[in-house]
Amino acid sequence: MTASRRTLRTFDNQSGRNVFYRAAIHPLVAAKTEILIAKIAQAGRVAVYDPSGYFADLAAMHDLSDWNVEGVYAQRIEETGQDRAGFPAQPVTALADSTADMVFVAEIDGEKLLSRLGPYRPPIERVESFDALRLDDAWLTNPGRYFDPLNFVSDFLFFRDSGGLHTAISTINYWHGHGAASTRLWCRLFAEDGEVLATWEQTLAPGPCGIVLDSAEIRRRFGLGDFTGSLYVHVIGSAAHDTLKYAVDIHDDSGATATVTHDSNPWAADLYAGLPAAAAGQKISLLIQNCFPVPIPKGGIEIRPMGAEAFTPVDSIVPAYGTAAIDASDYFPDISWPGQFEIRANKFCCRPRYEIEYGAGYRSAAHVNVERSDLKPAADIGDMTRLLGKGFILPAPLLPIRDWSSTVLPTPMATWQDGIALTLRAYDPDGALVMESPLGKRSRDDSIAVSVDRTLGDPALLAGGYGHLELGYDFERGELGDGWIHAIFRYARRDTGRSAETSFGSHLFNVPAVWRNEPNSYLGKPPGLSTRLYLRLTDRPGRVMCHLSYPTSGRWRPFSETDLILHDRYGREVARRRLAIPCSGSRLIDTTEVYDRAELSEAAGGGYVIIRDTTCRLFGYHIFLGAGGGFALDHMFGF
Repeated sequence: MTASRRTLRTFDNQSGRNVFYRAAIHPLVAAKTEILIAKIAQAGRVAVYDPSGYFADLAAMHDLSDWNVEGVYAQRIEETGQDRAGFPAQPVTALADSTADMVFVAEIDGEKLLSRLGPYRPPIERVESFDALRLDDAWLTNPGRYFDPLNFVSDFLFFRDSGGLHTAISTINYWHGHGAASTRLWCRLFAEDGEVLATWEQTLAPGPCGIVLDSAEIRRRFGLGDFTGSLYVHVIGSAAHDTLKYAVDIHDDSGATATVTHDSNPWAADLYAGLPAAAAGQKISLLIQNCFPVPIPKGGIEIRPMGAEAFTPVDSIVPAYGTAAIDASDYFPDISWPGQFEIRANKFCCRPRYEIEYGAGYRSAAHVNVERSDLKPAADIGDMTRLLGKGFILPAPLLPIRDWSSTVLPTPMATWQDGIALTLRAYDPDGALVMESPLGKRSRDDSIAVSVDRTLGDPALLAGGYGHLELGYDFERGELGDGWIHAIFRYARRDTGRSAETSFGSHLFNVPAVWRNEPNSYLGKPPGLSTRLYLRLTDRPGRVMCHLSYPTSGRWRPFSETDLILHDRYGREVARRRLAIPCSGSRLIDTTEVYDRAELSEAAGGGYVIIRDTTCRLFGYHIFLGAGGGFALDHMFGF
């Protein structure tokens, strides 16, 4: 007996997080699960008491075909008749009449739950439950509630040290600011084939210390050879935030390759989109990290050009906890940039990254995004937009046009999206609108890249030589929208041709009114009208920069009150600078121009910058210019 992988509950915007999924994929749970499944298969007829629906989730992840299931019993009467891994749910009251040989309680604290049934508890002596899979209390932030999201703050991080390329994972102990007193990381490194290469634990220093996981250092520590794979990190002793956020830097020793990308989002999804097709001289690899203790079968991952009818199965078999690179051009050799693809991942992996290899021998990386199937056009989004002024905004840097070219490729990120009209705006650093270009209605299969050079026209219009872009709806030319605008923003250096790209989604910014949980807040209820962004530093030769924009969906304060706070690796404040960004304006910041050499030296070895503003919501991007010509860019994370 197996259930469709697509029925697995991970995360959705209606019911939220299914923490059982996070608990079940923990590497220390994998061996326990195999033992439990075999034990129940040998038990004879099994009555499944399924108060939370976790039985169907287990069946979606593992082959339970050897189980002889007598019936599945649900707690809630309104769930009677629902499909539970191919069985109609019966009311728990019917469990009293079961003649099975074993009761399997698909929950923690199985005996306690059975005791609550009183006279409805069946006279069956053999009982198994998810207690057999439970991690010891030492692994838990909240031992009193096993399926608490804070117990499984974890993720599979892309991690490579191979072919002269290294990986650095950077973040901070942001849980400390919410009361976490003793936080530690449990780490397990998996090879490309899913084999375990190393396991270790590290206790974080008190306070908001910087965290750097460096592939070269870990390789030396454990005497490893080349590797490409997944680093599983479990945060124990967290608080408030149940998501591990981090930046991923991939680089070489010379500084010729430098790229940065975002965390992978730990909730496996059915669909992803925003994978660009390769341009001439490029190879693009989609990096699939299997986050399950069972293999991804042949055809488990599927791909199609955006707007096409049918998905094409991918031949790759990805081992349990393994990593595989998929080249879409192997299946669609006639699709090239600005063509793009969507991926049906069937919840086998978390948000994947893709890596672009250029003929000149360097690389860049970015990530695709979750494509939503639950969204529909919002009937009132046009009225809301006209009420506020601009409504939903997708902001991105407009780097100095003397040195960079900029390209925008809108990417459909919900399955219904078709015929949406968009507009592209450009603002100078002081907030003056210098361009508004209607892009017209876009069909789902329209992959039309927008050259900012051609659209902007006269570069002299852009005072200061740079600014920021905003992609938004054009309700004069179309009526459809859902607030889920996405695009790839690609930047190329004019001197070397080195390029980097990033993608993100739209939000409402800096208005006090709330529309369907927007403006988004990183922690707490909307509206989110403050900023706390993380800018990672690095000791590699080059320039650490960032781009900050102050977008507004309507109107807000005329200037930001932004503090750039430099910290050392222990989280101690080294220096603070105040910055005022005009509303609808932006600033391109070079850390070597903000802080002096002594201050940056004090922050070396794992320090960072926090960008803090309590008056408005800013949007930011990491930028790094490597000494050997490398160029990295991606959006920053907040907390």
